[in-house]
Amino acid sequence: MNYLSAENIGRDLGEKWLFKALTFGILQGEKVALIGSNGSGKTTLLDMVAGLTETDGGEISVRKDIRVGYLPQEPEMKDELTVMETIFYAENEITTAIKNYELSMENNDIDLMSSAIETLDALQAWDYEAKVKQILGKLGIHDFNKLISQLSGGQKKRVALAKVLIDNPDFLILDEPTNHLDLQTIEWLEGFLSTSNTTLFLVTHDRYFLDKVANRIMELANNQIHKFTGNYAYFLEKKADREANDAVVHEKNQQRLKKELEWMRRQPKARTTKAQYRIDAFHDLKEKTAAGFKSDDKIELNVRTERMGKKIIEIHDISKSYNDITFIDHFNYVFKRGDKIGIVGKNGMGKTTMLDIIMGITKPDSGSVIKGETIKIGYYSQGGLDFSEDQKVIDAIKEYAEFVKLGDGRELSISAFLTMFLFPPKVQYNPISKLSGGEKRRLQLMKVLVQGPNFLILDEPTNDLDIDTLNVLEEFLESFGGCLLVVSHDRYFMDKIIDHVFAFEGEGYIKDFPGNYTEYRNWKDEEEKAALSQKKEKVPAVVIETPKTPAPDKKKMSFKEKKEFEDIEKTMKKLDERKTAVFDLMNGGESDFEKLGALGQELEEIKNELEEKELRWLELSELEG
Repeated sequence: MNYLSAENIGRDLGEKWLFKALTFGILQGEKVALIGSNGSGKTTLLDMVAGLTETDGGEISVRKDIRVGYLPQEPEMKDELTVMETIFYAENEITTAIKNYELSMENNDIDLMSSAIETLDALQAWDYEAKVKQILGKLGIHDFNKLISQLSGGQKKRVALAKVLIDNPDFLILDEPTNHLDLQTIEWLEGFLSTSNTTLFLVTHDRYFLDKVANRIMELANNQIHKFTGNYAYFLEKKADREANDAVVHEKNQQRLKKELEWMRRQPKARTTKAQYRIDAFHDLKEKTAAGFKSDDKIELNVRTERMGKKIIEIHDISKSYNDITFIDHFNYVFKRGDKIGIVGKNGMGKTTMLDIIMGITKPDSGSVIKGETIKIGYYSQGGLDFSEDQKVIDAIKEYAEFVKLGDGRELSISAFLTMFLFPPKVQYNPISKLSGGEKRRLQLMKVLVQGPNFLILDEPTNDLDIDTLNVLEEFLESFGGCLLVVSHDRYFMDKIIDHVFAFEGEGYIKDFPGNYTEYRNWKDEEEKAALSQKKEKVPAVVIETPKTPAPDKKKMSFKEKKEFEDIEKTMKKLDERKTAVFDLMNGGESDFEKLGALGQELEEIKNELEEKELRWLELSELEG
């Protein structure tokens, strides 16, 4: 079943086409990832599919009988609503049924009430509020009564993500869903989406996420859509084959073009009509050869760093707390030459606080940070972009240096350095206002790198960067001769770059682990399995020893047991009565939808308690017999 069909769609920016004549489709059950460089039009394409932006030519058709959910990069929500009100404000089958139930109670509409109850029963939605809180909690939102206006940009994105997941649409469109999520939450979302039946169309630059969630990849490049059936690893293999083939075709076109150019030059000015087809073919070939192939050859950026003395940075017994919450508790570390350390942990654990303490932006409650005299720190923060919008791209970098010194003694011009970071010469003289959000982030990162630091501190450098840029950045950092301290939620990036982990595990404890992120996670999983295994091993020990003290052979119940037996029967009777009363309230006697969730929870608790009482009643009844 076809959920989406796009035929010859395009987007005209006036001076140029962002993309043109794109044709593709998405079938029910497919999980399709859209990838491409920053500024190629991925977000614009998602907006078109979601119906928020008109196409400049062509047509997009979405199946009419399905529900569509969309998570934009910057979701809009009502500031005056709380987190929970925002979720319940959504329009889906469950919230509609709850609102109809409330309306039926107000108007004494028996038919509407019966329909609402039937829907809630069919959807098993009496515990809807509990499910909402569970998903919000998984996404790191725990204050359900907080106003949207009081949330950070990252928290708003997570609430919006929770909202679309809870709505459970047939067709889910996600634009950078992993941004602002910590590693543990990304792994939860990865599992959630990969096992759901929802048809998915998403943009993400998280390569592990792509590999585990997507079963089809579409690459938006050079105004074309390249389609690959398979995960990200398969895409990389087939893309390499395609580029090799393109290189061969390009070489053949160049040879043909050279011959045709010689023919064109030999012809007299008054050409005959008979040769016009060949003239037209020449111009087509010239255009195709000029635009149809781009080489991915790269210079290895082994940038020279400032000389380091023996003392780099020493962290001596630092601690930091806010509002009685301990983020760092007596942490020590002495940096060594070539250290490349990744900081991981849940959001709100204190990762950025650690960076700010090392930078001297925040003071620790106790302890000290001592920096060597030769250390020159380059700090890339999550904060706002520091650019003048009307400034040219190249001028923003030339403020800090005219040349970049390479490790072999050569110098690279700023223009060449910008080109290596995927800012071609024609873009370098454009105003910064014309760059996409991801391109501006890339420029901000370059501004830090070009100043020649020998100690890099990077706080979420991979946010909003496309895969091509990530590859360039990874190559740069692999050859970087100084020290690196990085916070990132990109597991692929962390595995490729770092060889040491500072893991914020809670209550101020920071695990100093030698290895990359995956090695740390594997070690953590083994530790948790071992701890669980130890607990299980203790249970049989008690069971085995119990028969050594045989219980007396009771033919009759003691007075105490008789009293317990009588009390259990009374309790079971009361629980049965309360169970009936709760069920009646849920099916017509309760008007507050918030209480419906509480009643559903109470009903579950009553069932559990009844089971326990019944088991004990059976044990005692055997003694009586």
